[in-house]
Amino acid sequence: MINGKSVLAIIPARGRSKRLPGKNILPLAGKPLIVWSIQEAKKSKYIDRYIVSTDDEKIAKTAKRYGCEVPFMRPAELATDDASSNDVILHALDMLQEHYDIVLILQPTSPLRKAKDIDDALELMDRENAPAVVSVCESKKTPRWYFSVQKDGRLKSFFPLKKHSTNSRDFPQTFVPNGALFFGRVDFFRSNKSFYTELTIAYIMPPERSVDIDSRIDFLMAEAIVNI
Repeated sequence: MINGKSVLAIIPARGRSKRLPGKNILPLAGKPLIVWSIQEAKKSKYIDRYIVSTDDEKIAKTAKRYGCEVPFMRPAELATDDASSNDVILHALDMLQEHYDIVLILQPTSPLRKAKDIDDALELMDRENAPAVVSVCESKKTPRWYFSVQKDGRLKSFFPLKKHSTNSRDFPQTFVPNGALFFGRVDFFRSNKSFYTELTIAYIMPPERSVDIDSRIDFLMAEAIVNI
């Protein structure tokens, strides 16, 4: 609880993954991937309850073994490639019997986020009286350098490049969501069905804690950072 507001953490973990099969329970430095998020949720000063939403019995068993609640199993229609993560959150909120003021999402694929990130972001949300917070990290490339490749092989810029400078200082600093933290007031999230709004505050994280595991290369990168 923070400043009288109750906090629920949801760890969403479906069983099927095409690019990296079974990734949510793959061992990272000796621990199943999902356990990294469970353990940091446990360390938080403010989280009142943390649960796993999954459709997979192996993931559920692993979560329970490490002390995390799995109060329900996610229905199959919310575990497909086309299922919306926002619908998964709304389903979890509807399934629980208790009311919470703040909901936060801890994706297992961001194992390097720390409990301090969770608590600092919650404090930022409270201090700024923000309805939502999303974690970001600095983008490696400015969008001015994004191109599509046409059928004839030619590059086409997404932005008009009147001045094609190679000096990064000529472009504004840009940030991208890193997948580690999503916070929102429950009533605000139910109304907007998204954490991304014009009122959302950014919580900036360093690149070494911003690895988002979607492929084998991402997994190896996280493993390398953990073993440094």
